[in-house]
Amino acid sequence: MKKYANVAITAMLGCALLCVSTAAVGQNGAAVVGEAAPAFALVDTNGEEHSLADYRDDWVVLEWLNYGCPYVRKHYDSGNMQSLQRKYGELGVKWFAIVSSAPGKQGYYPPAEMNERSNEIGNDALAVLLDSDGTVGHMYDAKTTPHMFVINPDGLLLYNGAIDDKPSSRASSLEGAFNYVDVALDEAMSGRDVTVKTSQPYGCSVKY
Repeated sequence: MKKYANVAITAMLGCALLCVSTAAVGQNGAAVVGEAAPAFALVDTNGEEHSLADYRDDWVVLEWLNYGCPYVRKHYDSGNMQSLQRKYGELGVKWFAIVSSAPGKQGYYPPAEMNERSNEIGNDALAVLLDSDGTVGHMYDAKTTPHMFVINPDGLLLYNGAIDDKPSSRASSLEGAFNYVDVALDEAMSGRDVTVKTSQPYGCSVKY
């Protein structure tokens, strides 16, 4: 009986430790929908620093970017991403593209070259932020390019996942696609609850 009691106590302790560890994930910086978005500060391709705290009263979109990724190219070559950036930029949303590619990896370019590519493709994000050491990417557990996050003016994360429900690199897949980001922003900015709060992101793996 004593043996079984010890086993039970050990199991309970293990569960308690696991529960504490799991509960602490959101408090220690992980991006959890319904909780405060992890704070960060990054420098953009023009040398200006942007802190998430500076946009506390704004709607914010984070888009993980890699111009070498065919899934990203689908959304940019078709104009789909720029259309969303313009639409919500005009409504006051602060849209940031974040590049977490490490130097030497696909998607990494020095700031001047990144600006050239952004200008050529017509990127309409407020800024392209450089996260070459991957700190912010890991903080948000950004897995793919693109990987999208929507944050409300109170700093709460409302959406985490794919841009839409068509995990394909073909531009033709945009026809009839359900755009999670567009719908989430429309719902939230209209005072409604976000219907789809999370989805499985698709694309190229982030090149940490």
